[in-house]
Amino acid sequence: MFQDDGSSSVTSSPLQPFPMMSLSPGFGSPYPWLRELKSEERGLYLIHLLLACANHVALGSLENANVTLDQISQLASPEGDTMQRIAAYFTEALAERILKHWPGIYKALHATRISSVSEEILVGKLFFELCPFLKVAFVVANQAIVEAMEGEKMVHVIDLNASEPAQWRALLQDLGARPEGPPHLRITGVHQKKEVLEQMAHILTEEAEKLDIPFQFNQIVSKLEDIDVEKLRVKTGEALAISSVLQLHTLLANDDELLRKKSPLTAKNANGVVNLQKTLQMNQEASGKLLDKELVNGYSPGHDSASSSPLSFNSSARMDSFLNALWGLSPKVMVISEQDSNHNGSTLMERLSESLYFYAALFDCLESTLPRSSPERLKVEKMLFGEEIKNIIASEGMERKSRHEKLEKWIQRLDLAGFGSVPLSYYGMLQARRLLQSYSCEGYMIKEENGRLMVCWQDRSLFSVSAWRCRR
Repeated sequence: MFQDDGSSSVTSSPLQPFPMMSLSPGFGSPYPWLRELKSEERGLYLIHLLLACANHVALGSLENANVTLDQISQLASPEGDTMQRIAAYFTEALAERILKHWPGIYKALHATRISSVSEEILVGKLFFELCPFLKVAFVVANQAIVEAMEGEKMVHVIDLNASEPAQWRALLQDLGARPEGPPHLRITGVHQKKEVLEQMAHILTEEAEKLDIPFQFNQIVSKLEDIDVEKLRVKTGEALAISSVLQLHTLLANDDELLRKKSPLTAKNANGVVNLQKTLQMNQEASGKLLDKELVNGYSPGHDSASSSPLSFNSSARMDSFLNALWGLSPKVMVISEQDSNHNGSTLMERLSESLYFYAALFDCLESTLPRSSPERLKVEKMLFGEEIKNIIASEGMERKSRHEKLEKWIQRLDLAGFGSVPLSYYGMLQARRLLQSYSCEGYMIKEENGRLMVCWQDRSLFSVSAWRCRR
């Protein structure tokens, strides 16, 4: 029996609210009684099973984890309802975490996996089209940039995740409509795939020619953590804007084991950061509600968890260095969009609890938009959400890039780096609300807090947008 790094102190049976539903290996398969569960019961039981499985994995109990995975497989489906689909991807992530304890088997199973750039581009565009989150981020960011660049004759925009040209096509159109005429615009795009940057350069150059705007596109083929900041240098007379969309959190990747050894607080928090029995009891009390609403509006990890403590501020030397370098470029405005959820907890149980609710809301968005058999929906769920879930649950250390954090952590981090908040304008907020109104779904909402914007689904904040400038 192995002991997983994301250990938990929970030792009693995590399925006490279901005393008649034994998880012993002798129960047999295919567990015919599972097929008789109603939708609400099935969804609620899937939550219990996922939490139980994660607890078994954290404790190193492979036999129990295997039995629980077998039961989940009888209920989960990538083509089912919201909870069935979520369970399918969390199950895959938990299984992958187990396999990583045998590197030879894991590497053999992944040896022939092919990553297609065209598929990645397609999935990114599908997410952009199907959900309003990126569109809202682009609209608000562009408005902040236009306002900051009023009267400037030479504008330089650095895009730290240059994957979608739609944002900058719209900016070209906005700048072209300025009463004083358009500025000379230079965009520096950062992306690890050359093909993505070349496609963006072609689209934007065509648009600039059509609008008769002097334009230059600089390509930097690099991962964000490997970027040479010297290549981002601003030319004399240029006014700089920086845009980061769902990208900065990747710089929080640390050698977790090294940090764990250095910090006694981390070891203390690893022993029981999630009160599993409280979670299960609360889920049982809410069994009469629809599961998707229960997930979005119900339990969230308590204030005693490691992630909610002010002592748990996750520092990263790479993040600190990068933000200091950006501050040194003296941008007139920097707009940051990030997932508004804490998936950077120190333990497996903590991350699973947080990410279950976040991705339940995202899957619910697609449930309200597309039929369950939609191939576009399946692609986004598997190739985008599924891969993020896998990274959050199955990876550790430098491999774990999906380290999403709440807005308050970013406020603290940016403040320490010397940036001051720039309130988003009324017109920017108005554009965001109008954009959401164009969607037929009523679940999307905009929340404003101290000049910053959150895009929500059914009152649950999912993505944040905030603007910053250098504080001298």
